[in-house]
Amino acid sequence: MKLNRQIALVTGGSRGIGRATALAFAAEGADIAFCHLHDDAKANDTAAEIEALGRRAMHRSVDVSDIAAGRAFAATVEATFGPVDILFNNAGMNIRKPFEAYTEQEFDSILDVHVKGMFFMAQALYPAMVARGRGCIINVASQRALKGAVNASVYSAAKAAIIGFTRSLAWEAAPKGIRVNAIAPGPIVTDLTATMTEADRQAFINALPLGRFGRPEEIAATALLLAGPDGGFYVGATLSPNGGDVMY
Repeated sequence: MKLNRQIALVTGGSRGIGRATALAFAAEGADIAFCHLHDDAKANDTAAEIEALGRRAMHRSVDVSDIAAGRAFAATVEATFGPVDILFNNAGMNIRKPFEAYTEQEFDSILDVHVKGMFFMAQALYPAMVARGRGCIINVASQRALKGAVNASVYSAAKAAIIGFTRSLAWEAAPKGIRVNAIAPGPIVTDLTATMTEADRQAFINALPLGRFGRPEEIAATALLLAGPDGGFYVGATLSPNGGDVMY
């Protein structure tokens, strides 16, 4: 098993990409702690699936934009399961509207979840990783960080910030034995893409070389590559499974 006896913490783990990644990690031997936001029913289902794979699971409702709440969750995980080996920083949200229509509160909400929440969750787990001389941090960005999108100026800015953060932290962390990378998924069948209008969704699909949206499990496979021994030479990278939406 590629992640045998490791501990993984997944933010936004009750559904979508987070859930698929938690299950992929568990199938490879990791115990899983994950957080969500007031999604207990889905979280219980996910935890049951993890446990059915023979691994330990725990979850809490945590607003990752609340630094104290994020730190408390990280401390609870370490006290319950032990030091975290893998952080999958995935929690996200979006508000779609024209650039000129965003309010300051909406701007802050998106940046706080994606950038502040991600930054300080990594910071909470980083000292123990440094002390042990090993660890893996995977930050979820988006192909919109690479190409932008209509009605997504704040989301695209937040996701671009994640890529910059990933690269900078990778420089600091790699000499300490900690690998930091990012994943920039293309359009995936999740609750976020479910908010698109049918016309927008079909137009997006028509523009994709593969002619379809991706599945959360396809992103989880990329996360497993980065977390496992086969990804040992990836440092500061941004892998973008996106169906050809961005080619670079």
